[in-house]
Amino acid sequence: MNNEKYIREDERTPEDLRDIRMEIDVLSNANGSAYIECGGNKIIVGVYGPREIHQKKYSKNYGAVLRCKYNMAPFSVKQRKKSGYDRRAAEISKLITEALKPCILLEKYPRSSIDISIEVLEASGGTRCLGIVGASLALADAEIPMKDLISACAVGKIDDHIILDPSEYEDNNGQADLPIAMMQRSKNITLLQMDGKLTHEEFIRGMNLGMKGCKIINDMQRELLIKKYNGGIE
Repeated sequence: MNNEKYIREDERTPEDLRDIRMEIDVLSNANGSAYIECGGNKIIVGVYGPREIHQKKYSKNYGAVLRCKYNMAPFSVKQRKKSGYDRRAAEISKLITEALKPCILLEKYPRSSIDISIEVLEASGGTRCLGIVGASLALADAEIPMKDLISACAVGKIDDHIILDPSEYEDNNGQADLPIAMMQRSKNITLLQMDGKLTHEEFIRGMNLGMKGCKIINDMQRELLIKKYNGGIE
């Protein structure tokens, strides 16, 4: 399907990201923090640690234990979220933890924990990828040693068109969803999921489009951090 003339419901082309705003150092009680707005999403991330861990089950660990908690506030979605155990949030917490692990030099902090809190204040499609982007920024803000920043975005399929960064409407009404997270320098992919069906050609096109989106987001992350560490001087 030719994507060139397709205009989406929010007037983006298939290759457009939603507008993104990023901030760091937004929480005074965290070692590092970040805030992201994208479309209708508002997400705040705090990093706590490294701090000594005393549980016996971790005493033989050769590196820090990474613990990530993703949570959607009850008011974050139109239909108020029920309190109590949230299986989806637990699954996304594990997914984000595994996506971040390859980039963090955990071996530098034996018998320690690094805790990441991702709080979704408003949700409008793509929160897991934005959570990864925010967590990577917050880790850098906390000066946790990393091999690289992790950038992430999703690709979708709607009306037989492959699109970048699906909105909530496109996510709910689309034919496929393909979230991707990667380290830009090595091109190592740390998250790749697929929900729905894509042909081989669509999958390759989606991967290329997703990697392009990750590069744009990575450039934004780096620009933000450079401004901080250069004292605001470009």
